[in-house]
Amino acid sequence: MTAPTRHWASLGETTFVAGIWLLWAVYRVFGRTLFRLCLLPVVAWYWAVNPNARAASLQYLQRMQAAYGAIGHAPGWRDTLRHFFSFAETLLDKLLAISGRYAFDSVRWEGREAVLRAMANGRGVMVVTAHVGCLELCRALADHHAHFTLTIVVHTAHAERFNRILHRLDPRSRVRLVQAGEVGAATAVLLSECIARGEVVAIVGDRVPVRASKQTTLPFLGVDAPLPVGAYVLAALLRCPLFFMACIREGGGHVAVCEELAESVELPRGRRDDALRQVAGRYVASLEAILRRAPYEWFNFFPFWDQGRTKQ
Repeated sequence: MTAPTRHWASLGETTFVAGIWLLWAVYRVFGRTLFRLCLLPVVAWYWAVNPNARAASLQYLQRMQAAYGAIGHAPGWRDTLRHFFSFAETLLDKLLAISGRYAFDSVRWEGREAVLRAMANGRGVMVVTAHVGCLELCRALADHHAHFTLTIVVHTAHAERFNRILHRLDPRSRVRLVQAGEVGAATAVLLSECIARGEVVAIVGDRVPVRASKQTTLPFLGVDAPLPVGAYVLAALLRCPLFFMACIREGGGHVAVCEELAESVELPRGRRDDALRQVAGRYVASLEAILRRAPYEWFNFFPFWDQGRTKQ
């Protein structure tokens, strides 16, 4: 008899609005150093009462170590706790980025010129990203592109709630969330308008959508994993360049990495599935490369390799 594996979306959102405002208040009152101290008991408590998230963290770290030796030793409970703290500190980075209070000129860039060249004709680009680091810091591109807007497509029903938070933190914010339960015709029209306005549209490529949709399976950290292909289909439909983008902590600051996955995505009739696997494979290669540099900044605290599958 089989029982369905719980989809990541059914695990619930842990970054509640009240918690976000609490983090923000602690930082505003005490600064970053004391913020970290205040965070210790909160993160330790969450780590202690969430065995499934701990197990998912450990599984990821073990596979990261097996594939690349990126942890430097056999991961244990201390490494999972460090993983949780990394996530909590990244939440603060996101709030600072969204509110415009981060020193964006201190973000170091790799591959920015390729994105700016692609946007030079007034059309936007599509970015396939992941739950890695602080993507919101990529709004630093606004300093080099007068009309830059970052539209992030999410697969949860909390987009409007977070948009209200964005507006309260910075009414002029150029970061916007768009909720899309699945990548369908309505989503394609909406994002086509964003691309036509010259925006950067970002879609995560490391979680399958809430509703059943086309996906592919590729080795990730040495183990087959289900991956969505909606971003690649959209890039083909919209005829726009496709990039990988992520922003991680490195050298006491942040580095934003941009890599072109395809100048244009072509899905030939009869070879559509193979073409999707090829571009998804380039995405996986870029994702693994960034995780080798920042192994504690991948924030999928659920059974990633089993999402949407069935257990025997």
